Amino acid sequence: MGRQMTEMLKGVLEGIVLAILSGQPAYGYEITARLRARGFTDIVEGTVYAVLVRIEQKGLVDVTKVPSEKGPPRKVYTLNDRGRTDLDEFWRTWGFLEERLEQLKQGDN
Repeated sequence: MGRQMTEMLKGVLEGIVLAILSGQPAYGYEITARLRARGFTDIVEGTVYAVLVRIEQKGLVDVTKVPSEKGPPRKVYTLNDRGRTDLDEFWRTWGFLEERLEQLKQGDN
């Protein structure tokens, strides 16, 4: 992934993770796997875990610890009402930016 793509992704990754969680609860590795399955192949687990820490601190998810067959319990993240509100705002902002960028691309300065 190029530097520009990496920088742009940093700005929207929190919203992308919230969108992933809007489908169903998941733990860190599952979220990373879902991202990779959607084409975000260069995202590393450490980056996803940093996002999860941020969204947990912001109160956008509920966290449940569930037993793991291997190692310590897993933290399963579930999008809560506050997280859904934040995700809705992300999509509104994304739509606004998408429209403006398309106008610029078409030469509507």
